[in-house]
Amino acid sequence: MNNAQTHLKMGYVWTICLVAACGGLLFGYDWVVIGGAKPFYEAWFSITDPAQSGWAMSSALVGCVFGALISGWCADKLGRKLPLILSAVLFSASAWGTAVASSFDMFVVYRIVGGVGIGLASALSPLYIAEVSPAEKRGRFVAVNQLTIVIGVLAAQLINLMIAEPVETGATQQMIVETWNGQMGWRWMFGAELVPALAFLVLMFFCSRIAALAYESR
Repeated sequence: MNNAQTHLKMGYVWTICLVAACGGLLFGYDWVVIGGAKPFYEAWFSITDPAQSGWAMSSALVGCVFGALISGWCADKLGRKLPLILSAVLFSASAWGTAVASSFDMFVVYRIVGGVGIGLASALSPLYIAEVSPAEKRGRFVAVNQLTIVIGVLAAQLINLMIAEPVETGATQQMIVETWNGQMGWRWMFGAELVPALAFLVLMFFCSRIAALAYESR
């Protein structure tokens, strides 16, 4: 293989790697964004019970456990690509559902849905990347998935910073819910995830063709 073919092949591999690693980015974003939104959605849903507050924060972990438990079966029975597409659908549904939630129960359901997406993506994104990467460079390609998780965490913090205003000391839930952040700001924090989630969904459909081009360029 000449140098031009080598660069072409590696370009395809990098493209697949970055697309699959979007699962890691969404994992990081979904994991952290709820922290910045917490005082505002709690005011909106009138959450005062500590147990209810904790359930809102941790409900996604229930989905994570389920998604991780079924990820191996999905990979064996459905391959790698289809479950990752499913995770992108779940991330998209979660972003939309939490952003438009009209009740606390609806909010929690969509947080759990997003958790299933996290469980699938956290297992299958690095697996898919490893399988399409050349053996001698597999470590650096798989490490990209971990990098995108951190980028997702950073993105969530930046989105929260741009949207949320500090809650004044002594502010009541009624005072918070009357603000723009209490009405709409927290919804935008969750809804912003829809952009990378839909991009992940669309781009995953092209991964098979990109992989074929990578092998053809050998």
